Amino acid sequence: MADKPSKNGKNGKSKTSKKNLFAKIRDTFKNDMVKFITGIVLVAFTFFLLVAFLSFFKSGHADSSKLGASFFSYIFNSNIKVENVTGKWGAWFADVLINRWFGIASVSIIFLTFIVGLRLLGARLLPLRKTFFHAALITIWTSTTLGFFFLDSLSDKYLLLGGAHGFHVSEWMKSSIGWVGTLLIILLTFIIYTAINFGWFLGIFKKKVNDKKSKEKKEKPAEGAGAVMNKTEPVTTENEEEIVESKNHPVKTNDNKRNEQLNGDHSFTIETAAKEELWKPNDNQPNNQLDVTIVKAPLETYVPDEEENLPQGDYDPTLELSSYKLPEFDLLEDHSSEQSSIKEEELIANKNKIVKTLEDFKIEIKSIKATVGPTVTLYEIVPIQGVRISRIKNLEDDIALSLAALGIRIIAPIPGKGTIGIEVPNSDPEIVSMKSIITSRKFQNSNYELPIALGKTISNETFVMDLAKTPHMLVAGATGQGKSVGLNAILTSLLYKKHPSQLKFVMVDPKKVEFSIYSKIERHFLAKLSEDEEPIITDVQRVVSTLHSLTVEMDERYDLLKKAHTRNIKEYNAKFISRSLNPEKGHRFLPYIVVVIDEFGDLIMTAGKEVELPIARIAQLARAVGIHMIIATQRPSTNIITGVIKANFPTRVAFRVSSMIDSRTILDSPGANQLIGRGDMLISQGSELVRVQCAFVDTPEVERIVDFIGSQRGYATALILPEAVGDSGGQEIIDLDPGKRDSMFEEAARVVVANQSGSTSLIQRRFSIGYNRAGRIMDQLETAGVVGPAESSKPRQVMILDEFELDKLFERLG
Repeated sequence: MADKPSKNGKNGKSKTSKKNLFAKIRDTFKNDMVKFITGIVLVAFTFFLLVAFLSFFKSGHADSSKLGASFFSYIFNSNIKVENVTGKWGAWFADVLINRWFGIASVSIIFLTFIVGLRLLGARLLPLRKTFFHAALITIWTSTTLGFFFLDSLSDKYLLLGGAHGFHVSEWMKSSIGWVGTLLIILLTFIIYTAINFGWFLGIFKKKVNDKKSKEKKEKPAEGAGAVMNKTEPVTTENEEEIVESKNHPVKTNDNKRNEQLNGDHSFTIETAAKEELWKPNDNQPNNQLDVTIVKAPLETYVPDEEENLPQGDYDPTLELSSYKLPEFDLLEDHSSEQSSIKEEELIANKNKIVKTLEDFKIEIKSIKATVGPTVTLYEIVPIQGVRISRIKNLEDDIALSLAALGIRIIAPIPGKGTIGIEVPNSDPEIVSMKSIITSRKFQNSNYELPIALGKTISNETFVMDLAKTPHMLVAGATGQGKSVGLNAILTSLLYKKHPSQLKFVMVDPKKVEFSIYSKIERHFLAKLSEDEEPIITDVQRVVSTLHSLTVEMDERYDLLKKAHTRNIKEYNAKFISRSLNPEKGHRFLPYIVVVIDEFGDLIMTAGKEVELPIARIAQLARAVGIHMIIATQRPSTNIITGVIKANFPTRVAFRVSSMIDSRTILDSPGANQLIGRGDMLISQGSELVRVQCAFVDTPEVERIVDFIGSQRGYATALILPEAVGDSGGQEIIDLDPGKRDSMFEEAARVVVANQSGSTSLIQRRFSIGYNRAGRIMDQLETAGVVGPAESSKPRQVMILDEFELDKLFERLG
């Protein structure tokens, strides 16, 4: 019993020593210097073996008699001379590789030694495991085949083409299954290996078989001439060329797609979208001719009386400004460069870095494809079966580190595809010019009610959306990331497509400098209140009044739709154009109204619910009557973009933000924090995210456009919005209940008018009352029209100038 523990102890010590030995060897080769020296030695040794191998074919016959001696006498006897250029060592190595091992196929051993040497030096040309596996199969098959065919072909046996391995294996196979069976096995193994590893081999085989079958069918006598004609006559269509030439199928054209089989491990495809064709005036219509579609109403709900004498023919809303011309393309500048912004070397380098990073974490992939965009390249990878998507998603930072990129985004998986996307910024991003977007066929030929061209996608396609179907848009992003340029791109695209009779803007600009340039088109495209002097709204109080006015306009339009028995503005205008609605009964042509609000966060902080509630009401109901909203903010926080706003603005545009929390606030998902800025944006429409490079339109270009429009004949005034309920003092006075009026109401009113300053603290100090009561009195004074609304911490504005006017007010109040 005592011997067993000692025995086990010895075995345990021997196993431990072996493990320690292997661990030491492994740790030694982790040293960069050891790996470098070993790699250099192996690469040099492969060149030595290759020269010896080639020289053996010339000098082997002369050296064969000397190689028969024992190894030590052969090597250390200086009297023995060989003709091999690499000396006795080279001649001995060549004889071992060729005659004693695998014959000519032994060149694979030299190749594998070279690959290992390069791997130690840091070069990853081929995957080692697959390379060793395939090299072993090819070496064994080649040695056996050469041994079978060339065993007796040479009278001199100094050179065995199949080596000793080929000789013995072929002899054993011939003795077992004969030369016929040996030949069949050699052919079968070749066909099976080729079919498994090369897909084209099976395709050629199928093609040969199908060609043979079709040839046999043609040679058979036909049972009926008509049947033969129907079976063999080729049918061509005019649309066949469109399949190749269409820009929506760039993969099928040779110019747009280049495949490169790299590393022998997976395929790498570089795909660049075809350059989009520019719209030409003679395609559909001249540039200065408006695209006004007159739609016939399907059913007439209004039948005029015999007494009414209405004009005949369709109503033309553009008739009053029939000479109006759309802006010309030459007003825009072409900022984009003609040359591609990314080189193929950069694509291949990025691809290798991505593959290496994935291999370092034991993740293998089948293929990788690069789709080049203006500022970002999308690398689509297909992992092998069994790889978890979350493993690749978690390597986002590691891939960004290996690429030294500003920020990458991983889409796992890409919706509608069985691939995983890795978006990598280009080293030299391309500027997307607004001119290239406006002149594109996709924008010019679009039939949208309110077409908006924002820029180009990753696949270099023009991104156009319909604001009428959006129906409201939220634009958010950090300062200086492209929001103002994005708003100008939206406005510019609408100005290039719509007539002043079809579209009106309500612009709110708290900063007072962003939209001031558009005041020149007041009599063409703007709408405002009757008492507003400036067409661009900058005062917070006027914003509240304008929003309430828009709600009144919305209600009036719904009443018109109700009388016309229509459900939306498109059906209503179609009936009005076809003169199915009588203007004398209040019906009128309804233009679309687009409300654009910049710095929405500033409005929320100053006016709060007074702004948020009418915006929410408009966003909920105004879509059907053609009122749409675009709001922008640089503070994407939850107190600015509230749940009410997010629920009613389904389309959201996110420029670069500083944190993932801000991205989730805007898009309900991360991603905006990984953008590269300068117009790079994510557009959310429901659950789908689209990455777009915003088109660049400079301020001088906008100035030229508005000058071109403003120089033409316009309407007498801007579109006047209706008065909002509650704006006049009389209406508010009627709503004041005398029974609930405070006993100090009149005295407090006289104090406020005398001091021309309205504040709760003034009433509280003067009458020695509590804050709550003073606050109620101040609310009653506001309702009566004595003071204006609260302005944060500032005193309220006094609306009554003297006591005489105040006495008149008291008389009306009774």
